[in-house]
Amino acid sequence: MQDDGGPQLKPTADRQRAAIRGFRVFSSAVNARQVRRPSDVVLLVLSSLVTLLLAVEAPGPTQLDNSITKLLTSLPGLGGWLWEFAYALLAVWAIVLVLIMASTPGRRRLLLNVALAAFVAIGLAFAASRVSGTSWSDGWRALVSASPPSVYLAIRVAAVTAVVMFASPHLSRPMRLVGNWIVGLGALSGIALGIASPIGIVAGLAVGIASAAIAHLIVGSPAGQPTPSQVWLALADLDVAPTDVEESPFQSPGVALFTATSSQHGALLVKVFGRDAYDAQLFSSVWRSLQNRGETPQLRSSRFQRVEHEAVATLLAERAGVSVLPVVAVGRSTDGDALLATQVTGQPLAEIGVNFLDDTVLTGTWKLLAALHNSGISHGQIDGSHIVIRTDGTLALADFDDARIAPERGAFLADRARLLVTLSLLVGHDRAVASASEVLGASGIAEFLPLVQPAVLDHPTRTAIKDGEWSLADLREAAVNASGVDPAPLQRIRRVTARSIIILAVGALVAYVVISRLANVDFASILSELSTANFWWLLGALAMSPLVQVAYSASTLGASIAALRFIPVLILQYAIQFIALVLPATAARLALEIRFFERFGLSAASALSIGVIDSVSGFAVQIGLLLLITLTSLPGLTTSITAAATSSPTTSSGHSILLLAIALLIIGAVISVVIPSLRHRLWGRIPTMRSAIKEQASSARGSLVVLRDPRKVVRMLVGNLGAQLIQAVILGLCLTAFGQTAHLSQLILINTAVSLFAGLMPVPGGMGVAEAGYTAGLQAIGIPSAIAISTAIAFRLATFYLPPLWGSVAMRWLRRNSYV
Repeated sequence: MQDDGGPQLKPTADRQRAAIRGFRVFSSAVNARQVRRPSDVVLLVLSSLVTLLLAVEAPGPTQLDNSITKLLTSLPGLGGWLWEFAYALLAVWAIVLVLIMASTPGRRRLLLNVALAAFVAIGLAFAASRVSGTSWSDGWRALVSASPPSVYLAIRVAAVTAVVMFASPHLSRPMRLVGNWIVGLGALSGIALGIASPIGIVAGLAVGIASAAIAHLIVGSPAGQPTPSQVWLALADLDVAPTDVEESPFQSPGVALFTATSSQHGALLVKVFGRDAYDAQLFSSVWRSLQNRGETPQLRSSRFQRVEHEAVATLLAERAGVSVLPVVAVGRSTDGDALLATQVTGQPLAEIGVNFLDDTVLTGTWKLLAALHNSGISHGQIDGSHIVIRTDGTLALADFDDARIAPERGAFLADRARLLVTLSLLVGHDRAVASASEVLGASGIAEFLPLVQPAVLDHPTRTAIKDGEWSLADLREAAVNASGVDPAPLQRIRRVTARSIIILAVGALVAYVVISRLANVDFASILSELSTANFWWLLGALAMSPLVQVAYSASTLGASIAALRFIPVLILQYAIQFIALVLPATAARLALEIRFFERFGLSAASALSIGVIDSVSGFAVQIGLLLLITLTSLPGLTTSITAAATSSPTTSSGHSILLLAIALLIIGAVISVVIPSLRHRLWGRIPTMRSAIKEQASSARGSLVVLRDPRKVVRMLVGNLGAQLIQAVILGLCLTAFGQTAHLSQLILINTAVSLFAGLMPVPGGMGVAEAGYTAGLQAIGIPSAIAISTAIAFRLATFYLPPLWGSVAMRWLRRNSYV
């Protein structure tokens, strides 16, 4: 059968032919489109990081390596012959793949690409081996032979992994699984045979994956989608009886779109979630959850569940009387692909000229959406391509892939906001607002107006607005005039100025001078310790610093009652580090989060409730960690702070530093009371604070609904716990850079206690207080004063003073995309 279709086959013949072709060696057609996938960039970055981290312990073996090797060699019933066979199978499988490509017409060009991946892997593996001290001769022996002694790294594993990983997108899923198992067993056999230690095997796997990713980014890789002939057979097997099938010029990540014609059903749009495109579907789902469509990726939804979900949502809407493009067929092919075929009748609004979009059509779109919402379904991706005008002039909704059944109220309001923006792009905001006012009334517009924000729209819509002649501010103004309701003012954010940075620098200098004097350590000793620090450990601490905000992002998503996207929330956390230069840590977080949540249509009181819930969950985690360490046998402070001070040459350093932290709090309170302007300002805020507390109490009831969802509670607790653990690890890296070590529980105790105390101080970033706390805490576990102060300085540089550099970029991104 040709790719462009053919005569109709009998169903029995179709099934027989599909059964014969049920096992596919290759995932895509010979002439399949080659693309550069973001997943390869992710794999390259992750594998490169793994290789760099392993280089710290190379060439090994470490204690963990010895334990793993001993375990493998002691497994009962596994003789050396089995390990030798598994390791030899690595090279055999690579040769089999090369022979398959060489013997298949149209695939021979892949041989050069496979050779590219293998050569890159061998080159990188030899380079990494040489850096770790392995000679050229030992590296060559590791490539061509299967005999000990152990060398770093496993070059044959790297080369075969590169070949297998490069070929994976070109192969069907069963072939990929076989290759993955062979690589995994071969890696274990390399450890058991003593060819390489576990650290060398893992490094070899990482180098192989990185090399395959590099080759994919250079030459591209197929998406693993079926051919039109295979789709033709699948439709015939579902009794659709197609006459022709063609690939659609419009494609969506993770799904293949085809247009078909049936003598019984007419024009069809066919969605195919290919069995061999699972990786692309998974990455597309994760990426859309991070960037475009909400906070939960479809990790547990199979390709069959996705088509079933869309079919069920479409049928429920149709049963409720909503005009939709009907589903013709849904099911799976013999090859394991999931298909959904819907009728195509009419044209999308985006393809119809403005002159044909009269007021009847505009009001009809609002009535159609209202009918869908009355059935308890939200669409999720309302735009000009998903509203269709049939040939008889009626309107219909298409593509229920992102539909949600019985969602929260915000999903309906988001649909209305998207529809208003869509119509405004087509006919202008005056006609769009007028049509919405006719159907929904002023109160209806006022209800969804706060959601007319870029944060609610997808990327193509935001791009169209940027290229248009009006802005969302113009649209909101027109909507406000039509509804007669004034929008609530957005929360103001204090700006970071040059003056605030100078004050910060002077304050930090004064704090360090006072702390060093109280600890009886001069600057010469501190500079001496800093100059002898291991640069690579400090660089690793700085590289881990952005991960803290990843954990905080998970907590914020858990605390939110609105549907948020992960990437904007992550950028928000980086921007908080920038704002923290001029505001105390907790205040900075709350102020910016309030402004951020307002952009998603929440009131200031509701946004404040979310911020409070997020902060309280972090406070609970900090208290829990302190209780866990202090009430168990986990290592904590080896001595009391005062005892640590008296048992060292610096007799009163720890006690003095602790007193300094307390004195800073007392001085701040005294200054606020003594200075008249500050006192009057403080007392003048009390009535405002009382009214705000009352408003907050009423709105908190709606925000506290997140506490009834165990998944959100777990997300908040895990996110805050992860942030504390990562910060403790960063503190340990800084301490290791100065030649000292501490137990993880001790680092957690110090970091958590200082974070809890400094966060309550009315000082930007806990400046001075945090440094004193870290110094005292490190002294309390036996760290010398000079090293304790140096570690505190390095840790604060990595987690507070340097992050505003990328935090300023994040703040500009939020402003540019109208998130704050």
